Amino acid sequence: QGQEKLSCNPKKENGTHVVLCELGNPMKAGARITVDMELSVSGLEDMGDAITFQLQLRSKNSPSPTNASVTVTVPVEAQAEMELRGNSLPDTTVLPTSWQGVEGSRRLEDHGIKVEHVYELHNKGPSTVSGVTLRLAVPHQLGGRILLYLLELGTEGGMNCTRHPALTPHQV
Repeated sequence: QGQEKLSCNPKKENGTHVVLCELGNPMKAGARITVDMELSVSGLEDMGDAITFQLQLRSKNSPSPTNASVTVTVPVEAQAEMELRGNSLPDTTVLPTSWQGVEGSRRLEDHGIKVEHVYELHNKGPSTVSGVTLRLAVPHQLGGRILLYLLELGTEGGMNCTRHPALTPHQV
């Protein structure tokens, strides 16, 4: 009839995390109760798409080997909002229409104007993320001529980067 907060205590039994909740003492024979439980579970990033709980009702007064347990499977869905920020240094570059690179030169200035692109991928949460793949398409040729000569590709913050096939083809 009335609503009461349960007293619950987490503990470990046989390597399993167990939460014991005291429902009432004494309880009259034939009593019917409804229990709503809210569990907060952390570290579910690598748990797959569901988590399973075993629920069992036991009495301290008359232990029975037939105390059946019920399996409850709850779907897990991680949510994270990703944001990609980009910057070019300088932010504007005007290329001369008649400019020609110096064939065979290893000097950077003989191949064009240096432009640096920096991209930052931010996780705005609420969940953590792993296994994120970011693919950037860079137009390095236009009409069979080099538009952008890719010199270097790098990352920060424990990420891996796959080498682009057009990265410094003339070994500048």
